[in-house]
Amino acid sequence: MRNTLNTAVRLTVLASAVLGASLFAATAAQAATTVTPGQFKVGMEITYPPFESYDEKKNVVGADPDLSRLLAKHMDLKAEFVDTKFSSLILSLNAGHYDAIISGMYITPERQTQAQTIPYAVTGAAIMVLKDSPLKPKVPEDLCGLKIGLEKGTTWVTQFNKLSAEYCVPKGKGPVTVSEFPSAPEVTQALLSGNVQAQVEIDGAAGMIAERTKGRVVVSTEHSIYQQTLGIYVKKGNDELYQALLKAFDETKKSGEYAALLKKYNLEAPAN
Repeated sequence: MRNTLNTAVRLTVLASAVLGASLFAATAAQAATTVTPGQFKVGMEITYPPFESYDEKKNVVGADPDLSRLLAKHMDLKAEFVDTKFSSLILSLNAGHYDAIISGMYITPERQTQAQTIPYAVTGAAIMVLKDSPLKPKVPEDLCGLKIGLEKGTTWVTQFNKLSAEYCVPKGKGPVTVSEFPSAPEVTQALLSGNVQAQVEIDGAAGMIAERTKGRVVVSTEHSIYQQTLGIYVKKGNDELYQALLKAFDETKKSGEYAALLKKYNLEAPAN
C-alpha cells in the first residue's frame, strides 16, 4: 500500500512538474514573439484622424489604436504605440522596433513581399480642395492638369501616374502632377498655402482633416475612389505572433467588438 501510495504521489508530483514546465514554456514562447515581454507594440503615424491621432490629453485615439487594444487584450498583452513616419513603417517593423503595423496602410503586392498581412477593413480615398476654389473634382479624371498633394509612401502615386499616362495626356487634358510630403498635415498646409490644388487622403481621414481646418478645406468627392483593403503588418518569420493575432482577431469578431469598431468608424469588413 505504501509503495502504491508513494508511486501515486511521485506520479502526481511529476505530472505537476511537467504541466508547470509546459505552462512556463508556453508563456515564454508567447513573450518571445513580442519585442517587449507583456507588451504588444504597434507602429503607426499618429497624425491621421480618425485612424490614429492624439487627443487633447495626449492619449492615442482612433480606429487603429482601438483595434490594437482589442487584439492586445485577447492576447493578454498591453498595447503600446510607436509614432513613426508612414514611409518608414515597414523598414522599422523589420528592424524590430515594434511587433506590428496598424496604421491605415493598404495591402499591396509590393508590401506583401516585405511583411505578412492580415486584412482588417476596406476604405477608399477622397479628394479635398479649398472651399473657395473653383475646382470641385468628383472623380480621379477631374484631376488631370492639376497639381495634387499626397503623403509620402501612399499607393496612389502609381495610380495617378498611370491615370496621367493612359488618360490625361492622350486626351490633351494635361498630366496630374504629384507632390509628396512627409505627413498628412503637411499636405493640408501645402493646400492651404496654394502650393497644391488638391489633396488626396483616405476617406475616413479626409473628413476629419477638413473639420480641423474649420471649413477652409472641403471634401469634393461624393463617393470613395480607389477602394482598397487595410492591413495589419507583421514581420516575416514571426509566425507565433502572426497566428496569435489571427486568433485574437477572430475572438474580436465572435465577441461583437469588431463589428462595433467598424460601425463606429464607418469602415467595411474585407471580403473573405
